[in-house]
Amino acid sequence: MLGSDKARCNPMQKVLVVDDDPVIVSMLKKFLESKDYQVLTAADGVDALQEVNRENPKVVLLDIDIPSKDGLEVLQEIKRRDRNTGIIMITAMADDAIGQSALAAGAFDYITKPFDWDYLERVLWWKLRLMD
Repeated sequence: MLGSDKARCNPMQKVLVVDDDPVIVSMLKKFLESKDYQVLTAADGVDALQEVNRENPKVVLLDIDIPSKDGLEVLQEIKRRDRNTGIIMITAMADDAIGQSALAAGAFDYITKPFDWDYLERVLWWKLRLMD
């Protein structure tokens, strides 16, 4: 379905995965690389901002609960620097208030763990398509 179209429409787009859980990072990296995305990673808010400045990813998959700066702070800083960076929040907490705060601050979507891989793929594809 969309999987083969995604790779053709957005070959090697940079996606930054920010999560302090190495298992989640590994799963997301493997999944995204299988869809032909170039995957960058960071384990905390400070590293995430450094990666954004250094690599200028098109999209950031950003966990809300990360060390050094929480995901909402990182989201706001990224959006202040470059409003065009696509941000998809990821979290284990199904909290509507946090989700609404993230969306109000400029996140494209809010996805809870465990991931619905098809939904994640569609959201990422749509965000990149809207950016092209």
